[in-house]
Amino acid sequence: MLDRAPQELQADESKLRPVAFRGAGFTPGGGRTSGWIALALVLALWQLAGSAGWVNPLFLPAPSAIAVAIYKLAVSGALWQHVSASVVRIGSGWLIGTVAGVIVGFAIGLSTLARGVGITFISALFPIPKIALLPLLILWLGIGEEPKIATIALGVFFSTAISVYSGVDAVPRNLIRMAQSFNVPFHAIVRRVVWPGALPSILAGFRITASVALLLVVSAEMIGAQFGIGAFVLQAGNLMQTDQLLAGVVILSLFGLAVGKAINVLEARLLHWR
Repeated sequence: MLDRAPQELQADESKLRPVAFRGAGFTPGGGRTSGWIALALVLALWQLAGSAGWVNPLFLPAPSAIAVAIYKLAVSGALWQHVSASVVRIGSGWLIGTVAGVIVGFAIGLSTLARGVGITFISALFPIPKIALLPLLILWLGIGEEPKIATIALGVFFSTAISVYSGVDAVPRNLIRMAQSFNVPFHAIVRRVVWPGALPSILAGFRITASVALLLVVSAEMIGAQFGIGAFVLQAGNLMQTDQLLAGVVILSLFGLAVGKAINVLEARLLHWR
């Protein structure tokens, strides 16, 4: 029986089949072409519906009409005037709100006193629609760019603070305790352990705050601005110029795509270990 054992093992091995690796860890790959193909199909169907007269162009202009409207705006210079005004407001408000939110978020995540005070105020003030504070900010800061930037900064601040202290709380405490057991200084633990562990949540918060800033700048410009994408969209809607209205919407969409690509690059640089 001992002599037959190797032969039987060889026979069993000949019956074995290779099994595909099943430990991918639920990491879906990002298709580079599927999204663009789907977008092209939607635009083609939209253009076909507009060209065939299935849809009234007053209610839904064809993509070609929207492209012509964007071209005319670019040639006249009005496009750059509106876009530059919105970009300055978004950039200033997002930067102020992000810096303040990161500082407060880390303080809440690392300090007991700051957590007790900060979470109470954030829980009370976060649900308030920030655009509702614009008239009050106009009374405080005057008519100009300051109320619009402050509105964007407030909206970005709360979302950033929540994402930062949530990311700090998600850092494994075993890593922090291990660093403390080796007598690592507090600032080094924050820089080498807490910051890398909270970074994915912080970058995810950046995606949310970019959308929040875009929503708030459009709302603020619709209420009290002469130039900006929001003011342009409101004016086009009042005049029933739906091709220009959708041109403004497309510009906002392109701006959101550009911000998303920038955050993707930032994630690839900062989260290189993933």
